[in-house]
Amino acid sequence: MTRTVERGVARALVPPLPTRFSLTPKTTLTGQLDGAWWPYSRDLATELPPLVDALQARCGRITRVTVNPARWPVVPHKVPVTGHTVHVGWFTEQDPDKMILLSYTVGRFDLLVIPPETEPAAAARLMTAAAIPGSVLTAGGLMSDEAATGRRMRDARSGEDAWETDGGSAPPPLRHPVVGARMIPLPWNTRG
Repeated sequence: MTRTVERGVARALVPPLPTRFSLTPKTTLTGQLDGAWWPYSRDLATELPPLVDALQARCGRITRVTVNPARWPVVPHKVPVTGHTVHVGWFTEQDPDKMILLSYTVGRFDLLVIPPETEPAAAARLMTAAAIPGSVLTAGGLMSDEAATGRRMRDARSGEDAWETDGGSAPPPLRHPVVGARMIPLPWNTRG
């Protein structure tokens, strides 16, 4: 195991976390998005290099990235990645939930950016929806739909919780003791 010493304290090096993204399959259908990315934080300088490295096989050398600064507290002008530097620009007119990557090989590549604090189930739904070939849904549209779905799911759960805690629970199933081939109702399970 590799160890580093920092200020006199030995710590084991932690392997890097896997890059969480989904991409549309290569088809002739083009949609609004080419996939989705779920970063671990809002630190673009830390999160961008693993994404670029993971996308190089499909997109070629990514040279520029644009984001909306509403979702990123700091937008660096340049981010070093393996073998080169990616220039980062920002536009307030760009969809805040989208990142645009530019490559000499592929051209433009649009990704939905899923907020780091998103619940795993919601992130999975968003990653799947963003990777549908030919989809007309935008990044903002997907996020709005997911927010509505999340609200409906929370409301349904809270309604079930209220039903259970307010005495409205469903009656327990009847016990069915069988003697021979006849059902014998027990006195404590009879309903009147």
